[in-house]
Amino acid sequence: MALALLALGPQSRAIEQLAYQYAMKGASLVLVARREWNLRQVADQAFQLGAHDVIILPGDVANPDDCNRFVQATISHYGRLDHLVCNAGIASVGAFEEIPDVRNYSSQLDVNFWGSVQTTFAALPHLRQSRGRIVVTASATGWNPVPRMSFYNAANAALINFFETLRTELGSEVGITIVTPGWIESEMSKGKFLKEHGEVEVDQEMRDAQIGLFPVEYAKNCAKAMVQAARQGEHYLTVPAWFRAMYLWRVFAPEVVEICYRLLYMHGHDANQTEALSKKMAEAGGKHLLYPTSLRSDDIKSD
Repeated sequence: MALALLALGPQSRAIEQLAYQYAMKGASLVLVARREWNLRQVADQAFQLGAHDVIILPGDVANPDDCNRFVQATISHYGRLDHLVCNAGIASVGAFEEIPDVRNYSSQLDVNFWGSVQTTFAALPHLRQSRGRIVVTASATGWNPVPRMSFYNAANAALINFFETLRTELGSEVGITIVTPGWIESEMSKGKFLKEHGEVEVDQEMRDAQIGLFPVEYAKNCAKAMVQAARQGEHYLTVPAWFRAMYLWRVFAPEVVEICYRLLYMHGHDANQTEALSKKMAEAGGKHLLYPTSLRSDDIKSD
């Protein structure tokens, strides 16, 4: 494996583990995120784990100019690009009727959808030359209609559909692996969300209401599965593997999924998370059994 450009984002723990898994395969890396100090820490560790070379490029995937800059800097430094990993994402929570202004969620599409699309657009000519691969992290919510996450779900559905269409257009010229994780150890599963007023906040009570009794997979396991799927040329990957059963329920019994989600997430006729059954179940001991210990701390990196 010659070179991987990881266009990352705010899910820091998953980002770090992806970089480390590529490093252990001997890849040369380009790491992209907004936090330069965090990039330097990850780069140092990646070197120790076996990366041939690492460069860091602070920037924002929501900025189209930055997306072009990331790719051009990669080509200028290495002369080629083999894997483009699009992993940037912001989670949002809030029932649709509680949102004061839907424009507050515009950044959701800027990062989750357009960040991956713009970077792919800039990288595609170079990936054609290397017959490389795009690894894009969407979310299982792209096909799993979790309440109170309508904009996040929609952004991921758009991302999945876009890359499925692109795969059809490109054929075998550039491989595409679409990753649809369930709940993974990250800042998102620590409770960092884009809230109704358009600002990012940490709300672990909302986190408990959203995750409920779903087990949370360790970031290292997810990253390892992603790199393995990319190397094997897989079209799709869902992590954890048991979560694939949710897709079957969604396809063959959508009414059952809707009823279950209303019972778990909706209190009466509203979406008050403080009274949601999912939150009560998590607080009754579910989160101590099913969440990694890292999620029990409210220590989260700031933007």
